Amino acid sequence: MRSSKWSAHGNVYLLAEGERLTAERARQLSAAHETDGVLEVIAVDGTEAEIAIWNPDGSRAELSGNGTRIAARWLAERAATADVRIRVGTRVTAARITGEMVEQELGPVQVGAPEQLEGVEFVPVSVGNPHAVVEGDPAEIRRVGPLLEAHARFPGRTNVQVARRDGARRITARIWERGVGETSSSGTSAVAVAAALAGEGETEVSFPGGTVRVRIEHGQAYLTGPAERLD
Repeated sequence: MRSSKWSAHGNVYLLAEGERLTAERARQLSAAHETDGVLEVIAVDGTEAEIAIWNPDGSRAELSGNGTRIAARWLAERAATADVRIRVGTRVTAARITGEMVEQELGPVQVGAPEQLEGVEFVPVSVGNPHAVVEGDPAEIRRVGPLLEAHARFPGRTNVQVARRDGARRITARIWERGVGETSSSGTSAVAVAAALAGEGETEVSFPGGTVRVRIEHGQAYLTGPAERLD
């Protein structure tokens, strides 16, 4: 197995090539390398790669904006090109490398009607993976995150964000990631909070790890942020 460690605004993944992983092996690798998950490279065909995204607890994620952004930069360096495609299951994200930034087309985002559970109001959002967006003080994430993540409303669990509007197009948020706990950054979480609180257009979303740009056009999500190799 060949591996390299990458970061997207402090969201750290191990990218692993040459070994088909099991849940137990993914847990071992994530713990040994102290990462937020493992990106398993399943296949590479020129400028397109198929990956699997493993959480630290050995569960599989349907999508990760930070994970696919890391994989895109890795593949672009390998293929010596600026334009690549990353496949996760049936979903394909197209990406372009522009300097330190990676611009991604993440695909459709769906925003549901507000709901309430255990006295907490949230907006359900799908970005290929599930999210529950709560508008409020981001410091509440450690209380609200575990409460919603494993609630019976979400049989497969959900990602949770508590977000505050700082302006018409600026949002500050913290994240409770399914199977991980609180994380410093998340690409699909950025899309979810922008879609739930700002809607169509371009929005800056700031997490503890840094700020990304989200653009939503006709229900399609676009995400721009950095990714860098750590070793």
